[in-house]
Amino acid sequence: MTDLQALGWDPATIGELDHRRLRAPSIKLRAAHTGAAGDVVYSIDLRLRRPNAGECLAVAPLHSLEHFLLEGFQRLLPRHFVSVGVMGCRTGFYLVLLNEGRRAVIDDVLAATLEGVLQSESVPYVRIDQCGHYRDHDLASARAIAGEVLARRAQWGNVS
Repeated sequence: MTDLQALGWDPATIGELDHRRLRAPSIKLRAAHTGAAGDVVYSIDLRLRRPNAGECLAVAPLHSLEHFLLEGFQRLLPRHFVSVGVMGCRTGFYLVLLNEGRRAVIDDVLAATLEGVLQSESVPYVRIDQCGHYRDHDLASARAIAGEVLARRAQWGNVS
């Protein structure tokens, strides 16, 4: 059994929570599943906007941020990164990691990735052979969102 509190997670915020109480930006552990061989899969919410508050992200910058998160987590946690996906409600992303559930590590990688957005001259993986909708990106808006989220890093643990 993994000690999730020792990894930096507040037990009261693990799992599904009333979306009316969720704050953003925040990082929340949804679940941790231990396999038969002892590997642990962590499912994490990277919430950038409050749900049901008229604050969802526009599609093009959301798409661009997804590409940056894909590139950043693959590069910085290559042995642990499994997947990142857009939340259908367009308020954030689902991150899946293997055998890496330390909140501080995830916070640091997210911060480094968002810093990279601010410094980047282009969105990663935007060629026609790399993206299914390669023309639908907005680097300027992605930068603005990254800056907003980074400015509130001290609040990422305030989930609800």
